[in-house]
Amino acid sequence: MTQSPPQAAFAAAKVNVFLHVGPRQPDGYHPVASLIAFADIGDRLSVAHPSAPPLVIEGAFAAGLPDGPDNLVARACAALKPSHPVALVLQKDLPLASGLGGGSADAAAALRLVDACQAAPAGPERLLQIARTLGADVAACLVGRPVIATGRGDALAAAPVLPALDAVLVNPGVAATTAEVYRLFDETKAATSAELPPLPARFHSVRDVAHLVARTRNDLEVAAVRFAPEIGAGLLALRAERETLAARMSGSGSTLFALCEDRAAARRLAGRLAERRPNWWVRPCRLGSAPL
Repeated sequence: MTQSPPQAAFAAAKVNVFLHVGPRQPDGYHPVASLIAFADIGDRLSVAHPSAPPLVIEGAFAAGLPDGPDNLVARACAALKPSHPVALVLQKDLPLASGLGGGSADAAAALRLVDACQAAPAGPERLLQIARTLGADVAACLVGRPVIATGRGDALAAAPVLPALDAVLVNPGVAATTAEVYRLFDETKAATSAELPPLPARFHSVRDVAHLVARTRNDLEVAAVRFAPEIGAGLLALRAERETLAARMSGSGSTLFALCEDRAAARRLAGRLAERRPNWWVRPCRLGSAPL
């Protein structure tokens, strides 16, 4: 029996457990070294009726997001060059410009979904090649499991085995554009480098990962806080909570994450923060592999 193609694909939020960034190179790129994990929350792409527009965007963060050829989903579809065009609906539930790789995750989901709808799918290796042309995080989002990212962020290696990581994601209601944060990072001329810390083959507990956070960095954090002081206030608030084992900014901001002992602790923390800070976007989640 022929299997029907999938009708939807999940675009999981990406979280940088650490992000070491080197100085800007002559080609304009910054070398990075990062441990990336994925949350069980994110956006969703679904196949629309063939007569629908190529891309329709809905959801809490649809406003202001272009649905034309410059959208990463549209660019992913164009780069794939499908013989059978597929109309898509993007349910946009992740904040924009938030360090969660939402656009990259959406593009990766589009590659998987549209390719699966073709009579002759391109396959994983070709999709990975296309992903690397679309942006530094798209390849990692396509893989969808914890990885070590180096180079421009698209050179991927297997990450140490991670335990289930219960966490809370917090966006303090601001957007941090990657280009502006990197511009401020370059202005600081901080002596940072894209070195990898020593890593074991396996982390046995969430506290092991919290210790890793304590001995690593997000080198963009200072620049992001300078761009949006609300990020710094959010970090202080998270680090003051009893459930927080470790807290850090993800990517170039503005979303923060707090690691917690278990799911109950994450839910307590998320509930209390949502009550205290109704203007923040707060979500409990579990980090690990994306539920593709």
